[in-house]
Amino acid sequence: MTGKEIREKYLKFFQERGHQILPSASLIPHNDPSILWTAAGMVPFKPFFTGQAVPEYKRVTTCQKCIRTPDIESVGRTARHHTFFEMLGNFSFGDYFKESAIPWAWEFVTEHLKLPKEKLWITIYLDDDEAFEIWHKVVGVPAERIVRMGKDTNFWEIGVGPCGPCSEIYVDLGEARGCGSPDCGVGCDCDRFLEIWNLVFIQFFRDEEGNYTPLKNKGIDTGMGLERVASVLQGVLSNFDTDLFREIMDYTADLAGQKYGQDPKIDLALKVIADHCRAVTFAVSDGALPGNEGRGYVIRRLLRRAVRFGRVLGVHEPFLYKVARAVINQMKDAYPELQPKSEHVLRVIRTEEERFLETLAAGSDILSALIQEAKAAGVSEITGEDAFKLYDTFGFPLELTQEIAAEQGLTVDTDGFAAAMEEQRQRARSARQETEYLSERGVLYKALREELGETRFIGYSTLEAATNVLALLKDGLQEISADAGEEVEIVLDVTPCYAESGGQVADYAVLKGPQVEVAITSVSKPVEGLFIHRGKVLAGTLRRHDSLKVFVDRTRRQDTARNHSATHLLHKALKEVLGDHVNQAGSLVEPDRLRFDFTHYAAVTPEELQRIENLVNDAVLANLSVEVFETSLAKAKEMGAAALFGEKYGRQVRVVKMGDFSLELCGGTHLTCTAEIGLFKIVNETSVGAGLRRIEAVTGWGVLKYLAAKEEQLQEIAAVIKSPAHELVRRVEGLVQQNKALEQEINNLRSQLAKSEVQEILGKVKQIKGVPVLAAVVAAPDMDNLRSMVDMLRDKLGTGVILLGSVAGEKVNLVAAVTKDLLGRGLHAGNLVKEIAQAVGGGGGGRPDMAQAGGKEPAKLQAAIDKVPSVVERQLK
Repeated sequence: MTGKEIREKYLKFFQERGHQILPSASLIPHNDPSILWTAAGMVPFKPFFTGQAVPEYKRVTTCQKCIRTPDIESVGRTARHHTFFEMLGNFSFGDYFKESAIPWAWEFVTEHLKLPKEKLWITIYLDDDEAFEIWHKVVGVPAERIVRMGKDTNFWEIGVGPCGPCSEIYVDLGEARGCGSPDCGVGCDCDRFLEIWNLVFIQFFRDEEGNYTPLKNKGIDTGMGLERVASVLQGVLSNFDTDLFREIMDYTADLAGQKYGQDPKIDLALKVIADHCRAVTFAVSDGALPGNEGRGYVIRRLLRRAVRFGRVLGVHEPFLYKVARAVINQMKDAYPELQPKSEHVLRVIRTEEERFLETLAAGSDILSALIQEAKAAGVSEITGEDAFKLYDTFGFPLELTQEIAAEQGLTVDTDGFAAAMEEQRQRARSARQETEYLSERGVLYKALREELGETRFIGYSTLEAATNVLALLKDGLQEISADAGEEVEIVLDVTPCYAESGGQVADYAVLKGPQVEVAITSVSKPVEGLFIHRGKVLAGTLRRHDSLKVFVDRTRRQDTARNHSATHLLHKALKEVLGDHVNQAGSLVEPDRLRFDFTHYAAVTPEELQRIENLVNDAVLANLSVEVFETSLAKAKEMGAAALFGEKYGRQVRVVKMGDFSLELCGGTHLTCTAEIGLFKIVNETSVGAGLRRIEAVTGWGVLKYLAAKEEQLQEIAAVIKSPAHELVRRVEGLVQQNKALEQEINNLRSQLAKSEVQEILGKVKQIKGVPVLAAVVAAPDMDNLRSMVDMLRDKLGTGVILLGSVAGEKVNLVAAVTKDLLGRGLHAGNLVKEIAQAVGGGGGGRPDMAQAGGKEPAKLQAAIDKVPSVVERQLK
C-alpha cells in the first residue's frame, strides 16, 4: 500500500463514520506564539479542547503536516527520526469517547490495513481499567498483550489544561529486529516493537495546584504516523525505504550521479537531504523564511545542513531547489497549496543556497587563516572552540574542517568541539520553556465566557451603543465595583469596540453613565467570543450590572479604517507590479500609519515603488465603493478572494470588495468608499528577512503631516545654504562638486605629509635579535591612513616588524605588520597588536602578517608603543 493510498484510506474510513475531513493546517501555528511549529495533529484544535473556541464540527479527521526538531542530528542515522512528517488523526470534541475510538482504531488497523492481529500489542495507562475492558472484552485483544505503563509514557498533559491517559498500538516486527534480551518487550528501545498509533483520551482538567477534575465534555485526540505505518505495510526496515522518501532520494542520487544502497555515507546524505528538503519545502510554502532566530533559524539550519550533505554527494553548486521541485511534484495532490506557491518556494531555497555557498567560502578563508596562525605558532591542532565557531557561525561542518586541516598536516580538537556543542545545547535547553495549554488567566476568561455568554459585537454598523456591565476584574479577580483612578477590565454584553486582531489595533472608547465615566484604551478577545475592555475609571464609581453607554473614538476609528482599506489596495498593487508570488506576511494598522510585510526576493526599486503608489492612488481617486458581505469559504475562494496566510476561517467568511480592484477575506473595519482614504504615500521600504520585505505608508491626514514635515525640512536646508527653495538642487550639486575637489586636495596633502613622516619615522628603527623593529606614534586621521603608512614603511624596510599607533578623537587606532620572511620565527602581527591594544584599554587581532586593533585610552598610547620591542623579543624563537 503506497503512502498516498494509506492517507486516502484513513480519511475515508473516518469520513464514513461521521467525521468532517479538514485540510492540513499551516505548519506555522495560528495565534499561538507559545510554539514554533505545528508538531502534532491536535495543535490546530487546541482551542476546542481548552474551550477557548467552539468547533464547527464535533468529529474531525485530518492528515496534518508536522515539524519537530529536537533530534535533527539523529535524522538519517536511525530508521524513524524525521524533522517533517505526516500525522493521521481523528478527533472528537465532546462527542464520542473510548467506546468508539478504540474499536474504530482496531477495525482500521486489522480490517483495512490488514495487519495480523497476533502481531499487535496494546499499551494503556496504569489504572485505566475502562480502556482495558474495551480492548479486552469488546475488541478481543488477549489480556497478556495489553501492557499497563506509567505516567511518563501513557498520560498526556502539558501544564495547566485538559489532559488524560493514552493508549498505543504497537506492531511486533519480529525477533530479527529485536535486541536479543530476554526482557525485550513493548517499550524496549530496540526496533522490534514499533508504535504506530497513539489514542489520547482527554477526560481531566489539571489546575495550577496539580488537581485533576473530570471534564463534562470529554475529547479524543489520536495520531498515527504515516511514515511508520507505510514502513510496516511496505515491509521495509526504515521509513526512508518507503515510497514517501525513495522517490525523492532516487531523484537526488541521479542528480549527483550516485546510487542508493551502495555506500553508507552516500545513503546517510541522501536520507538527510530528503528529510530536510521536505521540511524546508513545506515550511517555506506555509510562509516561513530563512532567518537568524525562531522558526527562521530552524529553516536556515535545515537547509544548510542539507547543502552540506550535498557536498558528500560531490555536489558543490545549488541543487536543493531542484530536489524541492521533486518534493512538490510528489506531494501536490495531497497538499494542493504547494503547486501555486512553487515558484516562491524554489526561489527562496535557491537564494538561501547561494548565500550559504558564499558563507562557506568565507568560512574557508577564516579556516585558512587559522591554519596559518597554528603553523606560525608551531601548533599542530585547530582548537575545538575555533572549529565550533566555524560550525555555528558559518555552518562549516566539523568533518570539512578536519579534512582541510588534515591536508595541511593539522588535527582538530574534537573533544573541545563536542564540549562547545554540548554547552550550546545546554543553553538551548535552559531557554526552552514549557508550553502550557491554557494559562491561569486564560482559564479565568474561559470560565467568564461560560458564565456570561458571548459578547455581541455591533461595531461594524455603529460606533455607540447601550450596554450592561456583566463583570469587572482587577488584577485577575472579579470585583463588585471600581472607583475613580482604578484600572479595570470590563466585560459588556454588547460592544461597538473593535478588539485588536488581524494586525488592526483596538478602538479607544468612553463608557459613560449619569455618575461614572471610564476611558477604554484596549480591547482584546483572549478567548473566542469574549471581549475584554481595559480602561481607567475617570470619574464616579463603576459597578457590576451598571447600564451605560459606549462611545467609540470616531476619529481614531476613521483614521485606522483609512489605513486598513489602504493595505488591501497596497496588497493588490504589489501583486500587479511585482508578481503573483507576493503574499501578505503580516501587517500593522494604526490610526497614524500602516505597515505591510510581504514575500519578495529583492529590494523594490524606486520605479516599482512609484508604480505601486500610483496604482493605490488611482484606486483612491476612482472613488471605488467598498462592499462588505458574508458568504461561504468555498464561494469566496471561487470568487478569487485573497486570504491571509495561516488564518483559520470558518464556513462563513467576511469578504471586503473594493470595486473590481481588490477582493479579500477580512474581519477588520473599513471605509464606505476608497476616496475617504484621501491620499496614500509610501514612506519606507526595507528588508525584514530573506525573501521578506516591509512597506510603511501613511494616508489621509498622515500624508498632509508627512508633506508638511518635508516642506519644513526643505526650508531649513534652504536657509542653511542660503539659497531659494527652487534652486536647491543646483546649489547642492555645486557644493558636492566643491567638496569633492577639496577632499582630493586634502588627500594629496596628506599623502605628501605621510611620505615626509615616513622618512622621519624610519630613523626610529631598532634591531631586536637582528630583526628591524619600528614602533611609533603617528598622526593619521583614520585606520585607512594608518594602514597606508604601514604599507609604505614595510616597502621601505623590506624586512622587519612595524607597529604604528594614532589617536582619532577619543579612540586609539593600531596597525601591525610582519614581513613574510619573518613569519617562521614565531612573530605574529595579530598576537602583537592584541597585546599592545590591551595596554590602551582595547582589543583586536588578525593575520600573522597584518593585523589591526583599537583602544579607548589615548593617554596610554606612547607607553604602549614603548612596549613593542620587548613583546617582539619575547615572540622571537
